[in-house]
Amino acid sequence: MSDETKKTSHQEEESVAIANVVVIDYEDLKQQDTKPKMLEAIEEAFGPNGIGLLAVRNVPGFLEAKSTLLPMAHKLVHLPQEYLDSKLTDADSLYNAGWSHGKEKLGDGEPDYAKGSFYYNPCTDCPGTEQDRAQYPLSYPSNLWPSDRLPELEPAAKTMGLLLKDVTIGLATHLDAYICNKLSAKEQANYQPDTLSKALADTEKVKCRLLYYFPKSTAATTTSRNNNNNKNSWIGWHNDSGFLTALAGDYYVDHAAGAIMDDAPDNKAGLYVADRHDNLQRVVIPPDCLAIQMGECTQILSGGAVCATPHMVRSSGVDGVARISLAAFVDTPPTFPLWTPTGGDDLLESKRVPPLHQRWTTNGMTFGDFLTQTFQMYYDWGKTNQPSEE
Repeated sequence: MSDETKKTSHQEEESVAIANVVVIDYEDLKQQDTKPKMLEAIEEAFGPNGIGLLAVRNVPGFLEAKSTLLPMAHKLVHLPQEYLDSKLTDADSLYNAGWSHGKEKLGDGEPDYAKGSFYYNPCTDCPGTEQDRAQYPLSYPSNLWPSDRLPELEPAAKTMGLLLKDVTIGLATHLDAYICNKLSAKEQANYQPDTLSKALADTEKVKCRLLYYFPKSTAATTTSRNNNNNKNSWIGWHNDSGFLTALAGDYYVDHAAGAIMDDAPDNKAGLYVADRHDNLQRVVIPPDCLAIQMGECTQILSGGAVCATPHMVRSSGVDGVARISLAAFVDTPPTFPLWTPTGGDDLLESKRVPPLHQRWTTNGMTFGDFLTQTFQMYYDWGKTNQPSEE
């Protein structure tokens, strides 16, 4: 494996760096003992010089689950608007369950219509206890399904979500071993060998987000690119604020007809990361792989041994092209305390996202409080900080 990046030539006036994606085999992930090869892969993917993402190949059932679920997003977004609003929208959870389109606010306060999201919990339709749901309604919303209009969505979505969760928890065991290996003897006293894997093993705090990125007109995209701002993004710069995020890759689709495209029609569209030196790289997840992305909470728990990276999704400059993807956020309950074994001085930060030390302010701060602080800071940050994409 190598941390080199390769350049790909374009007819456009600029070239785009393609990130080297570290790929491991599912059979290696299943091993209970963490081999040196696995430690090397984690170092390359999540260490100080990594892109914060690792891909897993040969996961049983993944390709079938992907090809079954993701195209359903096109059917979902084309359901009648009245049905989406009345049957699949949950204002009480602040749109953290079911359908959400135009409910999120951009940094300038404008509604975000660039993407539609369908949120669900693959573990259970009614997560947590009654007390949990009353105390943390945003963390434990009940699922909403289009059972009478798109009944095939629920089983396909749950199958994919549970698969992503299981693979993610499998990686957590090896991340524990890597983190312990990086800590000093004194620091290891503050990090149990199964800290991360134990915290995630039985969690019901798993939120899947089936995303449909609506087409943007070529004219609007070209104008925004010429203005060198981030209005050409489907999702702006952010770090994943939780523990681990599993990604099912993506499909590009003809928005009108629903036909899946063999290749991305715009070689500048898709997922981008900013590495530790703030170099922009485009991430192409191999189509036969799922990927796991690092979250800030695991970065905190590890004392910076593993690092989350700022990332965004750049929109296509081709008319009529939409993008479909799925993310599974595998997290702990909101009461989980975020302790770092190193004191927090080694946590890397980026100018592209709100400073971590201003959001995680106390050793032992709960995950729920950290998320609340993070959401507010991102909203305020977007009003005054718009880093360029080049």
